[in-house]
Amino acid sequence: MTESIASEVRALTFDVFGTVVDWRSSVIREGQQLGDAKGLNIDWARFADEWRGGYAPAMDRVRQGELPWTRLDELHRMTLDRLLDDHGLADCLDETEKDHLNRVWHRLTPWPDSAEGLSKLKQRYVLATLSNGNVSLLVNMARNAGLPWDCVLSSELAGHYKRDPEVYQMAMRLLDLKPSQVMMVAAHQDDLQAAYRQGMRTAFIKRPLEHGPDATPDLSIDPRFDFVAEDIIDLARQLL
Repeated sequence: MTESIASEVRALTFDVFGTVVDWRSSVIREGQQLGDAKGLNIDWARFADEWRGGYAPAMDRVRQGELPWTRLDELHRMTLDRLLDDHGLADCLDETEKDHLNRVWHRLTPWPDSAEGLSKLKQRYVLATLSNGNVSLLVNMARNAGLPWDCVLSSELAGHYKRDPEVYQMAMRLLDLKPSQVMMVAAHQDDLQAAYRQGMRTAFIKRPLEHGPDATPDLSIDPRFDFVAEDIIDLARQLL
């Protein structure tokens, strides 16, 4: 069964934050560098978690019409400004430093298996992002991290955020493929479940450390998922 699915699929669309790149370690590392340079005594692990924690609520403001369509860069900046106030840092950084910190999301480091796994998969499949990151963010990240995408698809192109169905429909339309020919790859079950509802194939990548060593992520397996992999190299082994 899995062999027939693998042979039918033509393109793999990837969630990026947490699935392909290690956002938490990247934000902590750059925060610590900034803190050392500026003499700031901040718990950057907590700061990173709080920043990421503002991600879903900010997108919900767009979904609910409280905000017009707003790119993720701007949503990240809104959350960052609030956190800087909360941590007493608003006056410690100038505008250039704040903008640079906000763009840490453009510079996230991939998981150790990502580049190799993607390169293997690229031999057979079209590889695309399908991320809530805006296009410029995803392009800059790919160039910085050496991620070999064939194309960059973003929620920005649909004017909706995942898990809205319009995002998955946009990807299939732009790739000119049937739902069964496109596989969503993600470390987040709700992302895969939303893709499944649009008829897409699904692959679950386990990322137990996405939220740090003390987190307890849900690694249970939804039986509707077509593939379950330990990492992207493991997914390549199963698909190739």
